[in-house]
Parts: sequence; C-alpha cells; structure tokens
Amino acid sequence: MPGFVLLVRGRNDGTLTMRAGYTVTKKIGNAVVRNRMKRRLRALARDLLPTEGVTGSDHVLIGRNGGIERPYADLRRELVKALGKVKSGKAEAGRPRR
Repeated sequence: MPGFVLLVRGRNDGTLTMRAGYTVTKKIGNAVVRNRMKRRLRALARDLLPTEGVTGSDHVLIGRNGGIERPYADLRRELVKALGKVKSGKAEAGRPRR
C-alpha cells in the first residue's frame, strides 16, 4: 500500500488475541514526523483490527514515506484492502528465508 506496509504472521499458540506493532524508519523524517506517523498507524489499528484483523496473529504496520501526507480515509481504505487480501490468502508472500 502507498502509505504503509502490513505484515501479518500467525502465532500458532492457541490464543485468539491479536497483537499490533508499529515502526517508522528515520528515512521518513525527524522524530516529530515519525511520531505523528506512528500515532496515525495506532489510530488505524485501534479502529480496524478488532473487526477486520486476523485472530491469533501479530500485525506489524510499517510507515512509508508518503503516509504522513495521505488522508486518514485513504489509509483506512488501504488497511481494509490489505487485511482483506491477507484473509483471502491473496497477499504477497514476500521473499523466502534462506
């Protein structure tokens, strides 16, 4: 997604709780900008993960460079789309581990 990257990994520990993590690299901007982006990611997760998230999984939102300028409604729509891809199994698997 243009505003963030979503990583979801099942814990397979038998619990149904969802956990969330947030990260924004120094490439995005100074501390004020990074903290603002993390606040937006936390608000998105608080808003959508209880209903749209994958139970028993860890969700990590990684802020991207254009995420701070994007309207909240666009970020919300993108997160719903990304979670839908994860649930349907159509999300990209990423690079295999060596």
